[in-house]
Formats: sequence, C-alpha cells, structure tokens
Amino acid sequence: MSDIVKKPVKIVDTVLRDGPQSLIATRMSIDQMLPIIPKMDQVGYHAVECWGGATFDTCLRFLHEDPWERLRILRREFKNTKLQMLLRGQNLLGYRHYADDVVEYFVQKSVANGIDIIRIFDALNDMRNLETSVKATKKEGGHAQIAFSYTLSPYHTTEYWIKLAKEMESVGADSICIKDMAGLMLPYQAQELVTLLKNTVSVPIELHTHYTTGLGSMTLLKAIEAGVDIIDTAISPFALGTSQPATEVMVETLKGTAYDTGLDNNLLAEIADHFAPIREQALESGLLSPKVLGVNIRALMYQVPGGMLSNMISQLKQLHAEDKYDEVLKEIPRVRADFGYPPLVTPSSQIVGTQAVFNVVLGERYKNCTKESKALVRGEYGRTPAPISEEIKQKVIGDEEQITCRPADLIEPELPAFEEKMKQWKQQDEDVLSYALFPQVAEDFFKYRDAQQNKIDQTIADTKDKTYPA
Repeated sequence: MSDIVKKPVKIVDTVLRDGPQSLIATRMSIDQMLPIIPKMDQVGYHAVECWGGATFDTCLRFLHEDPWERLRILRREFKNTKLQMLLRGQNLLGYRHYADDVVEYFVQKSVANGIDIIRIFDALNDMRNLETSVKATKKEGGHAQIAFSYTLSPYHTTEYWIKLAKEMESVGADSICIKDMAGLMLPYQAQELVTLLKNTVSVPIELHTHYTTGLGSMTLLKAIEAGVDIIDTAISPFALGTSQPATEVMVETLKGTAYDTGLDNNLLAEIADHFAPIREQALESGLLSPKVLGVNIRALMYQVPGGMLSNMISQLKQLHAEDKYDEVLKEIPRVRADFGYPPLVTPSSQIVGTQAVFNVVLGERYKNCTKESKALVRGEYGRTPAPISEEIKQKVIGDEEQITCRPADLIEPELPAFEEKMKQWKQQDEDVLSYALFPQVAEDFFKYRDAQQNKIDQTIADTKDKTYPA
C-alpha cells in the first residue's frame, strides 16, 4: 500500500437537492434539514448540493418557503462546508431564456447569499447559452463548474465530448462535470471518457449520474479508476432509484484503497438515521412512489429520464390514453432525432416527451405542435446538436425564419420592468428575481407571506391590548 500513489476521491452529497428532487419531487422542507446540518458539516464533503434545480420553484409553490431565506439559513448553519447549486445557464432556474441583466443579477445574489460552487449547464450543450452565467460567477468570486448534458446519439461521439470540454476550459471553467441525468453512461464508457478528459484538460472532473438504469455505482467506480476527481452521491435513504448512488456504499468501497475518501461511515450512518424517517413518511403518503425505486431498463432503451417518464404517464392518464404508453416510448427517440438529437433534460425532455404524446394520441405526427416544440425548432433555446431537416421545419414552424444568433441577444434588459411590476410586494432585493423566474407563483407566495405577517402583527397587537390582574 505504501507504494501506491494516493488519490482520495472527493464527494458531493446531493441529499438536500437532487436526492429529494429525484425521489420526492423536491418536497423536503428546511425544517426537515436543519437538525442534521451540524452532523453533515462535520463529514468533510467536497460540497453539499443544496440549492438550484427545482428547489426554487418548489419552495415558493408548494412549501411556502422563501428560497433566498432557505439559502441564507443553509449558509449560516454550514460553517465548514461549501454549498453548491445547479443553474440552467441562460434559463437560470426557469423554463425560458432570460435577459443578461437578470442572469447577472441572479448569479450575484446567489453568491452573495452563500453559494460557493455554481454548476452551469445548457440543455442543448450550446456554449453560447453559458457565457453570461460563467462570466458572472467568476466576477462574483464563485467557482464556475460547467457541466455537459451527457447523452447518446450518432452525433454525440467521444470526439464531440472532448471538443466540448476544451471549449469549457477555454471559457473559464474552474471544473467540468459530466452530467449523466438519465443514468445512460456504461461503466467502461465512463472509464474511456474520463481517461480522455484527464489527458485533455487540466481542471478537475466531476461525475454526476443517476441510478435509474442500475449502472450508477459501477459507472462511478470505473470513472474513479480512470482518475475522476469528484463524484456525486446521496446519503442512502435518498439514494438509488432515480437518484444517485449511495454515499456510504462508495465510501466503504473505496476504504483502504488509493482512492479512500477519508469519510467516516459511522458519522454517515447517523446522518442516514435522520433521513430514514423522512423517506418512510414519503412512502406512506405516496409522495415517494415505489415505481421510481427500481431499475428502469427502458431508460437505457429509449433514453428517457425518470422524471420525464412520470410526466409522460401523467399526460397519458389525463388524456385517457394509458394504452398508448408503449407507442409513445417508441415515438420519443423518433421525435428526438427529428429535433436534432437534444439531450433529454429540462426543458428539452418535456418538449420532446409532450410532442411524442401528441403525435401518438392524435394519430398523425406533428398534426398539433406545442408552442415549446415550435420554439425549439425555431432556435429559441439555442443550436441543436444536429441540424433539423427542412421537412420537419416545415411541419413545425412552416416558413418562419430560424434564429441563428445567441437567443439571449434578442432579449432586451428585463430587470426594470420586473421591478416595476412587483414593487408592491417587494421586501428584499431578491424578491424581484423570484418574480422574474415565476411571476404568478411568486406573487401567490408574496400574498401568503403578507398574510402570515398580518397574523403575527395582529397577535402582537391583541397581546398588547390585553390587561392582566395584578
């Protein structure tokens, strides 16, 4: 062992973000997190992923929490651990592209409120859509990790990924993440890609995968052997299924090897004990469906991430067309090819999945095209990996011209207008960003917040008015 060159693997735990997002639709509240944070802060994680992704929307819409206040609380409680978030490039945490002034302000406030590492990705791997957020992150002193959305297609070759990684390093990536959102990466593919990346770029490489297809732990292990620097895992109660491989399993696997993480599994067991009852409650309430816990081989066959699959099933139920399930699964790869082979991740996964449902249920391909499908073909989301044929263009957008520039170049500054529209609700600078991303949801939250404050004020007033006998 003394002759072996040690290369400890660093771990990012996702139990406060992608774990619950993948398994219980991000419904974990800050109150459920708080008691265990002191223990988590002792572990020695490289970082804890705790914000971004769907957490922002869910906080406002379902949990009646201010996502900015959640971040401030997390920053206050994690005294020794870096905090990491997921950002969809020019889409931020919403579902459309925002003007540069909104992107820059959002990044500024994210770092100011406590984020250390921002993982930035684009659904189409269009580097133009990452420029503003990467520059803003570096300007604010944050760590800009650029992620590529891993997928399989005739266009997504090893050469494609290497070229993309070089571009990422050249625009200032502090680290690069392979984001395997559907769990498609096979173990030996991971070994090959990580080896090539380590020989091509000088920044650290991180691997984020999901257990959807049952490959996750094996894929991480082969990537580790190839020299990957950081892996994403989730503490066991919120691991596996459509989430990440389990933290404790990887820690124990690497123990005593050159890759030993140095993390204490006894401490991790205490953390798991905290989250286990939360998982059980979610199972009992139906929030955690057993369907997302098993191995889904269809994801390998059709490249359908778990979240996209559940969304598709829900759409078919609403249309009373559950019997069309297998047809839609087969249609998804065809629509994806027609649309230029976009990786299936938010928002492209929803766009492709919904269009596939329409094509099958209506009995004619592209008879009815969603506005999002038209936007994708028009180029509003950026450049697709492969060109879209003239035939598909005609079916979807007719003779409309496609956008060839960076889509955000066509968006005028938006912050002043957002400030004006929501000024009656504003209690903090960050409120304008909540409104910019989710106008109606944010307004509903602001009303709820005001109502809660009014109740508190009334209670205080009532207490003051009471007189007590001597």
